Amino acid sequence: MATVFIPAQWRDLTDQQSRVEIDAPSLRELVDQLDRRFPGIHTRLCQGDAVRPSIQISVDGILTSRNLRTPLTSENEVHFLPAIGGG
Repeated sequence: MATVFIPAQWRDLTDQQSRVEIDAPSLRELVDQLDRRFPGIHTRLCQGDAVRPSIQISVDGILTSRNLRTPLTSENEVHFLPAIGGG
């Protein structure tokens, strides 16, 4: 199963879990499974059917440009990286 690291600002949806294991063949399926398990994740991560422009996704330390079409394996580590506001 892929290890998904949950950003601190989304942990209110995951009962404060910082990481979860998900078995999914693609990021799209991973997001769908996360949202079924933790309703609201999809809304924070996606805008319509695409990843919000303010969020980057890293798979095994590499930022993905394929967005939700990115294939996954059971050994992947997935990080969602929301933009940090401030000045």
